[in-house]
Amino acid sequence: MVSVKKKLAVYFFSFAVAIFSLLATTSYAGGVDERPNAGHMLGDALTRPFLLVATVAGTVLYIGTLPFSLLGGNAGEAGQKLVVEPFKMTFFRCLGCTTRNMGK
Repeated sequence: MVSVKKKLAVYFFSFAVAIFSLLATTSYAGGVDERPNAGHMLGDALTRPFLLVATVAGTVLYIGTLPFSLLGGNAGEAGQKLVVEPFKMTFFRCLGCTTRNMGK
């Protein structure tokens, strides 16, 4: 009786491995549509003022923490994250685009 259970367990495990390996390959095979639609553009147009506020707040925060960033040697990285990236997202990204399809 134990050998039958053992054989069934081996068959089930083999079947599960085969099915899960097929599922993993087919999930990456489909194409992704990255074109922005009207809803994405409208949502982006409504959030741009908040990105502008984030850019200004990041600039103020960067200037306030600049002495500490200079002491730590990471002023460039702080400027990139607090000022440059919000600025690019506010002014250079197309309406409805994500970071994956904005041509970084």
